[in-house]
Amino acid sequence: MTIDLVNLSLFSLAAVLLLGSPGPAIAALIAVGKDQGFLQGLRFYGGLQIGLAVAAGASAAGLFSLFAAIPGATKAMMFIATIYLLYLSYKIAFAPVGGSEAGSRPNFASTVAGGAFLGVTNPKAYIAFASLMASYSIVRLDAVADMSIKWILCVVVMVVVDLAWLWAGVVLGRVNLKPTIERAINVLMGSTILATALMAFL
Repeated sequence: MTIDLVNLSLFSLAAVLLLGSPGPAIAALIAVGKDQGFLQGLRFYGGLQIGLAVAAGASAAGLFSLFAAIPGATKAMMFIATIYLLYLSYKIAFAPVGGSEAGSRPNFASTVAGGAFLGVTNPKAYIAFASLMASYSIVRLDAVADMSIKWILCVVVMVVVDLAWLWAGVVLGRVNLKPTIERAINVLMGSTILATALMAFL
């Protein structure tokens, strides 16, 4: 098995840019880190990594393409994903502000199950994974090895960049912000998720 180191480097860079760019998962990680703190935020983070790893694996194996070929399946998944993203957007935008209530009201959106559900229903993630899996052949003439390495790299990148975004949320939560500014940040993060949900219909 011969690995193309140039394509490996290019793929890794592309993975960092695509998977680390703002989207529903990033906005949710920041919000959970800000409101729940690092230790409790790790629950959501862990669930999210599981969900994203499953989504990446499905994309690498071509299962998502097969799923999309089933009549109505894509629309059904899009509907479920949109409903959850709308719920997540609302919970983040209207999360308690002021510091006194932070971390005292965990909800489904900030649990392991909530993170996993976001990971497997995140439309931005599937678009990113599909683009990555189709680009930069790392192992030529061996599709299984090529997709396996790409999946591993995607998981490693997600683990690192998502942990960084969670910590960014924790740091943001430690800053003594005015309630109006904190509310504006929450609304901005919620709006990011809302925009992603609406873009699925464009």
